[in-house]
Amino acid sequence: MWESFGFEFVNFYFVPGIVLGCIYALGAIGITLTFGILRFANFAHGEVMMTGAYVTWTIMALTGALFGWALHPLIAAIPSVFLMILVFFVVDRFFYKPFRKAPTIKVVMASFGMMLVIRSLVQILWGPNQITFVKGIAKPNSFIRELTGSMDMMILVPNKHFLIMGGTVVIVMLLGYLLTYTRIGKAMRAVSDSPDLALVTGIDVEVVIRATWIVGGACAVAAGVFLATDIQMLETTMGFRMLLPMFAAAILGGIGKPYGAVLGGLVIGLAEELSSYPWIGDAPLLSPGYKSGVAFSIMIVMLIVRPSGIFKGRTF
Repeated sequence: MWESFGFEFVNFYFVPGIVLGCIYALGAIGITLTFGILRFANFAHGEVMMTGAYVTWTIMALTGALFGWALHPLIAAIPSVFLMILVFFVVDRFFYKPFRKAPTIKVVMASFGMMLVIRSLVQILWGPNQITFVKGIAKPNSFIRELTGSMDMMILVPNKHFLIMGGTVVIVMLLGYLLTYTRIGKAMRAVSDSPDLALVTGIDVEVVIRATWIVGGACAVAAGVFLATDIQMLETTMGFRMLLPMFAAAILGGIGKPYGAVLGGLVIGLAEELSSYPWIGDAPLLSPGYKSGVAFSIMIVMLIVRPSGIFKGRTF
């Protein structure tokens, strides 16, 4: 039973589902913070993820050409984070800030236009073709446990999956500390609950907005680098493909609730991967081509049944 169920299930469905959920979770954190504090859906968030991965690859390629060895993706991602935060500041100053008091639909359309602009710029700078992010084949670590006689259990997890899961845990812990114990984190939570009341109590909303872009940009770059590390390639549509599942994760967890976004990302990631497992017979329950439909279905059901999400976030 284990040989036919456990080995295949854990290695090819459960662990990849957790890894994909971690990537969704990091992306959804930026979306839920933006939605909760600035009150609009930032459709350009996926493109920032993608651009951060491209910049990280460029830094790795430059160090490889200059010094003969390439930086590790996590090290190369650090300057990429600062660059993408700067991009967020510029975009907010010239494209989002003029619409602060305007109807929400205007800033949403501005973010949609920015999504297309960023993707076009990436295609101009790096080209429309796929780029190999990390060369070679990731050799998995094997964990073997004898069960009975000749039946063994082997869990195969490559280092990149440990990196993604461990990195996500560290980022979420740092985010939790920021929001719980720091002054700016408490201000972010206050603005998310009531911007007008926060302004009356003396909180500088513009400072909070900048902090939101910093946190969202850092999480977006991490998600983009983790995604590129997992699939081992870069393409200009990778951010757009992640956008719907990340929105689904944010809505599932509750708008404005970062921990809800993490839980929602894990649920969406697992649901997408497990939906293609052959639960009955040898055929997949759903074709892998319908994975994105799973995220969309969960989002629609949650909007109908519990619009506030699992953690009772904001509803608009």
